[in-house]
Amino acid sequence: MTVLVTGGAGYIGAHVVRVLRERGDDVVIVDDLVTGFPERNPGVELVEMSLAQSSSVDALASLLSKHEVDAVIHFAARKQVGESVAKPAWYYSENVGGLAHVLLAMERAGVGRMIFSSSAAVYGDARGYVPESAPKVPTSPYGETKLVGEWLLTAAVAAQGLDAISLRYFNVAGAGWPELGDKMALNLVPMVFERLDANESPLIFGADYQTPDGTCVRDYVHVMDLAEAHAAALDALATEAAATVGRHRVFNVGTGQGTSVREMIDVILRVSGAPQAAEVVARRPGDPAMVTAEVTAIADQLGWRSSRTVVDIVESAWAAHQHH
Repeated sequence: MTVLVTGGAGYIGAHVVRVLRERGDDVVIVDDLVTGFPERNPGVELVEMSLAQSSSVDALASLLSKHEVDAVIHFAARKQVGESVAKPAWYYSENVGGLAHVLLAMERAGVGRMIFSSSAAVYGDARGYVPESAPKVPTSPYGETKLVGEWLLTAAVAAQGLDAISLRYFNVAGAGWPELGDKMALNLVPMVFERLDANESPLIFGADYQTPDGTCVRDYVHVMDLAEAHAAALDALATEAAATVGRHRVFNVGTGQGTSVREMIDVILRVSGAPQAAEVVARRPGDPAMVTAEVTAIADQLGWRSSRTVVDIVESAWAAHQHH
């Protein structure tokens, strides 16, 4: 199978590329390299391209046709909640516009399968175990762009006869290989590492939420589990193609277990051996109190379950951090 991966030089995308290549798939990467690093997957063709630009449609369609691509996995997007609050129009342009351009290119090239990188941010301030059917009320423009992206994909599926799967990621961390670790301080684990490197205390943004210890609760999933979920989704699209054309399925990808920010920081401090203690500061805008995945659907329909723990996440992330 030949797969085009947008954002394949990024942290999550690079893991998926590596997993697909190791099982024998051919992969082509498209990335604007704003937060991606080409050295993550040497030997893989990488085309530098901004999908938010309308000119990308022609170039991407040609690339899809040239490589006779069977499926697209679309990661490329901006993903900072706070930044999206400050720059909402830009986030819509990048995330929704980029997806629209990919779908136009797929239509032109006759490519009929897509896996879309969505987010638990579509649920907004959901509490407890969140099923895919839960109300979608995003609390940030970032979350809105992911929900609108799902709507757009549903409409494109009906119009183009695509077979598509959207995966709503919960909090992704860890590393499958040290060289593929998360280099950008955009998520909790690398943000804490950055603070420790500077001999500063890890920051907890708000400790007055209605959660057991007052800090936000998240479902942390190992990036290798997430990569394997993409492989399972890709296989489903390939093996069920005749029966599922014109279908868009949506699945949570998480562990089904909630871990508070304070609990996660405690594990990081223990694994790293750092002497600092966490410092509580003001809340960030747009952060919901608790989001934990209900993962029955993906287990039943795709046969995927997470297998790695929070300790596995932190130990692998710390090894990757030391490597870098």
